[in-house]
Amino acid sequence: MTYLPFDLSGKTVVITGGNRGIGLGMAEAVAASNANVVIWGRNAEANASAAAHLEAQGTGSVKSWAVDVAEEEAVVAAMAETEAHFGRIDSCFANAGIGQGANSFAEMSTEIWRKNMSVNMEGAFWTLREAAKSIVNRAKAGDPGGSLVGVASLAAIEGAARNQAYAATKGGLISMLKGIAVEYARYGVRANAILPGWIATDMTEAAQDSDVFASKVIPRVPAKRWGEPADFGGISVYLASDASSYHSGDTFVVDGGYAIF
Repeated sequence: MTYLPFDLSGKTVVITGGNRGIGLGMAEAVAASNANVVIWGRNAEANASAAAHLEAQGTGSVKSWAVDVAEEEAVVAAMAETEAHFGRIDSCFANAGIGQGANSFAEMSTEIWRKNMSVNMEGAFWTLREAAKSIVNRAKAGDPGGSLVGVASLAAIEGAARNQAYAATKGGLISMLKGIAVEYARYGVRANAILPGWIATDMTEAAQDSDVFASKVIPRVPAKRWGEPADFGGISVYLASDASSYHSGDTFVVDGGYAIF
């Protein structure tokens, strides 16, 4: 018999960057657990394709919005439309992100710094803020509970040479979520961060094509393989479910053991 708290029937889950990569891996799992799934992404065509795929996964509804999380007005409008369409928001995964580095820290431009900040830090801020408003308002009306999740990175806790801008955004995201966890626990809201390791997605395509990387880095992963988007399915269902109702302010490292080896 299925452990009932993992059944997400009736819950609405928002996943930014949900049309591919880790976001799609999360969306597949929560959809298969019968949640209503909302995916945000900049590419409307990719959104539609992902939504069509997700509709066959479970009993919940699936809807997508074309949203650039680096635009505050777009985030505010999309969250309001999401709430109006489904009547509630139960979980929000701030997953959309970019990773732009430089040849060296000394050569890193202000443009690269600000680009990382606009998507990874400000985009996550606006996304989580608007989701928090919705969940807290519902709690004040007598229906408490909700989950806010940020997809950070091992770069937040390890030395990320030539990627300091990216690492700074991910470290900031963890701190933001811990603050949210403390402030809104009284409303049944929990907030947690997921820290992926080396995952085979579009963002790591260059590394995947590198013989040097394949021979020097991946062998250091105890699991002896690249991570896959599907590896984030279980943790996403857990964090969106009532099973995690007392688990907040944590960081979940999903890296095949890389960080501890």
